[in-house]
Amino acid sequence: MSIRHLLFIAVLVPLAGCARGDTAPKAAAAPKPAALQAAQPAAKEASPVDKSDPRVALAAKIPGTKPEDLRPTPVPGIYELTHGSDITYVSEDAGYVFAGDLYRVSATGDFPNLSETRRRELRLKMLAEVPESQMLVFGPAKAKHTISVFTDIDCPWCQRLHSQITDYNKLGIRVRYLFYPRSGPNTESWEKAEAVWCAKDRNEAFTRAKRGEIKLLKSCAGSPIAREYALAHDIGVSGTPGIILDNGELVPGYLAPAQMLAHIQNSAADDLAAVQSSK
Repeated sequence: MSIRHLLFIAVLVPLAGCARGDTAPKAAAAPKPAALQAAQPAAKEASPVDKSDPRVALAAKIPGTKPEDLRPTPVPGIYELTHGSDITYVSEDAGYVFAGDLYRVSATGDFPNLSETRRRELRLKMLAEVPESQMLVFGPAKAKHTISVFTDIDCPWCQRLHSQITDYNKLGIRVRYLFYPRSGPNTESWEKAEAVWCAKDRNEAFTRAKRGEIKLLKSCAGSPIAREYALAHDIGVSGTPGIILDNGELVPGYLAPAQMLAHIQNSAADDLAAVQSSK
């Protein structure tokens, strides 16, 4: 393999991972187990890319890349390359790789982060492919806000969040849980997640599990644990709770109910300001 190919693999295909500690703080990444990659939902087939599309020639120069993984940026000659929610930039001749966020300089003096905007779109797109029937949902369907939380049964901050679930709901925040046992397959945390999923009343079992009252059971058919664990890696979750707001922002850690509502409102206000400044 050439040095050039090694560079692309090292820079463009970073290994996602999970934090061994709880968040609050964001932690380092660990490799995604190969066995779990097969557990991810099959990607939907994209429309064929015309052979004259410049992305075809560019993709051929980057190992493991499809034309659909690339799209032009506002900067002439620079393409965005996505891998899950990871974003890298590459020149049209594949001679240069840019690792970092892309900002737009506006006439008003603002610097919108185009990379983060794109990451939010990608997170929401990936979450949209998970039916709510594979999540544990707490709160009314018509709540003002919905957050999606990647959780670990044994994570203390996750336990604290769930102990206040009624308070989140009272503030108009609906919580959708997805499983992310940080310790990985064949561990007690993973088995607890399986036990919750296999229970007759999953929400009730989940609440008991958060209090340390779950009994370990054999896994059952159709468990989404492996798929959601892999999805967390693709979305960029590195610790628990990993919280996705309804605008796609990733909040890497616990926020108390009132803090969560304030953060949601501030994030929405920032989005509105960004839209207005772009006009």
